Amino acid sequence: MTSIFSKILRRIAGGAAIALAFTAFIADAQTSAPSAAAASKRKITVEKPDLEQIRKETLDPSSKFYFPKLMAKYTRNDTTMTNDEYRNFYLGYMFQEDYDPYRTSPYSGVTDELRLKATHTKEEIDTIRKYAELSLRDNPFDLRQMSFLVHVLKEKRKDMSAKIWEYRLEHLLGAIKSTGTGEDVENAWYVIYPMHEYDMVQLLGYEATDAQFIDPGVDYLTVSPDPETKKRLRDKVAEGFYFNVEVPMAEYVRKHPETNDDTPAE
Repeated sequence: MTSIFSKILRRIAGGAAIALAFTAFIADAQTSAPSAAAASKRKITVEKPDLEQIRKETLDPSSKFYFPKLMAKYTRNDTTMTNDEYRNFYLGYMFQEDYDPYRTSPYSGVTDELRLKATHTKEEIDTIRKYAELSLRDNPFDLRQMSFLVHVLKEKRKDMSAKIWEYRLEHLLGAIKSTGTGEDVENAWYVIYPMHEYDMVQLLGYEATDAQFIDPGVDYLTVSPDPETKKRLRDKVAEGFYFNVEVPMAEYVRKHPETNDDTPAE
């Protein structure tokens, strides 16, 4: 199985350069100063997830973590959603029938060239917003498109809409951070899409330089620190981060049975 997932990782790494808007979102988030109460409310408890329990809860109509209930709260911008609800919402999506870990929205790459520009015209902003929203309707967990949308909404001075999407993005990234430390295989972060690995790395102030698949279901990204990260962390700079992708792998094989170990690597 290693070759097919190594190939997919390399393809994702090759497209990771389309990330300027995500970097802009991170810069905004790092320079904002939340109140003490807000910071306390967002405090994340790190704990390895019990995926079987999450599967049961998110598929049980009587549970407060039933996935359609969480989706309804998320969709109506319910700010009472707790960190636990976001964690179950994010990880629970892996157990929904429409989940496909390597499916790409047909809208996601339409505005790649526009997003590489530092500034945009009104028409370009409207185009990026249109396709980001279409992508998110197709895949509500596309963090990259979400960050693009935050960026262009701020450019357009749609500050309230930007804050709504920014809030969602912060909490979904927080759900990933709650699953581990990323420091080793045992404490790998759990992600539902491989692209989220790159989003997390950028959030922490690094650039992914290489990707390796480790049996039975862990991705390891070698990283290089941004100048500010290198200055801030000095001798504590990380060399790489680990991500658990066992469920995405299993779902990929289940939904794409034509995949086999003999798939040639590119």
